Amino acid sequence: MQITASSFSSEAMLTDIEMLVNIESPSKNMEQLIRHAHAISDLMKSRLGSAPELVDSPVGPHIHWRGGDDPRVLILGHHDTVHPVGTLESFPYSVGNKKASGPGIFDMKAGIIQAIHAVSALSDARGVEIILTADEEIGSHASRELFEKRARTAGAVLVLEPSGNGGALKTGRKGTGTFVLEIHGRASHAGLEPEKGINALVELSKLLPIITSLEDASKGTTVTPTLASAGTADNVVPALATCAVDVRVQDMSEKVRIESFLAELRCEHPEARLVVRGAITRPPMHHSASTSLMEIARDVAKDIGIGEIEGVEVGGGSDGNFTAACGVQTLDGLGAVGAGAHTTEEHIDISTLPMRAALIAGICQRLCSMDKMPSLSSVPAER
Repeated sequence: MQITASSFSSEAMLTDIEMLVNIESPSKNMEQLIRHAHAISDLMKSRLGSAPELVDSPVGPHIHWRGGDDPRVLILGHHDTVHPVGTLESFPYSVGNKKASGPGIFDMKAGIIQAIHAVSALSDARGVEIILTADEEIGSHASRELFEKRARTAGAVLVLEPSGNGGALKTGRKGTGTFVLEIHGRASHAGLEPEKGINALVELSKLLPIITSLEDASKGTTVTPTLASAGTADNVVPALATCAVDVRVQDMSEKVRIESFLAELRCEHPEARLVVRGAITRPPMHHSASTSLMEIARDVAKDIGIGEIEGVEVGGGSDGNFTAACGVQTLDGLGAVGAGAHTTEEHIDISTLPMRAALIAGICQRLCSMDKMPSLSSVPAER
């Protein structure tokens, strides 16, 4: 059976999206994540005919639905968001001008609904599994073992992160990591005895140009200080300064270079002390991990009347980085079309909902009719 955009109702999908958006689900908020997981569980039972397993974790329940015991494809997403409880008060769910808006709608509640409706349209979903984690936005530490194991079993992964510009799929991603620098100085009165202090903020300011010089555009490496704090009062020499540094790499050799450099970094003042914590924890997703699945996606898009669909490599990381590093074929960006992820401008293009669901359904049909995708023989560490 050919599944096309006409197989889906935008109105029905919007009803389900509105329900999820109106249940806030910020990372680490156990109460809200439990509530959100149960809502998705009820929806899956209604739409798919069976309920998922809710997998307990220290950061909230992961959602694991299985169509059968011999999976050919794992649909991977997350149901936590970056928006704190209360965001709905100033940024409520709304529909207008062919868009739907609300916290988490683009990343990735609309994508979750697209996937559920896609699987519900399959005449045989025994080869499909769905995992929606509770901690992707905070590093996937509590879910990684689960989805890596199921990815290896399935042999192919479709990731529900939002699309690229114009609905492009994501065929490669940079590796990502966050480092936190702590500079320990010594406090003193800024007016009476400034010379007796060691100004941690000044020491940080001297380190920042050194840190940002680690960037290498030729290798796709970015090093970006993002969040800093220092001091306790306006008349006290700061004894402590902290700074978070976002690092993104395409080349795994850059992980070694950056981590080694930061481990050896020292303050200029001999009595100031620097502590560096963190690592590049998400490996790069090389474009070779998505080649075969992207060919299938392009064929499906043409067959169902979507036309040509593009693939792009992006700087952001996702759980697809991990599954690709496991040697599992992975295609990302199959979620909603829209913009504004992680902001109060988050929105989706309503007109694209049926065609995105049809694309997911069509790829699943192809994969379920095939033998399992072969493991990637190697994912290049350098590019």
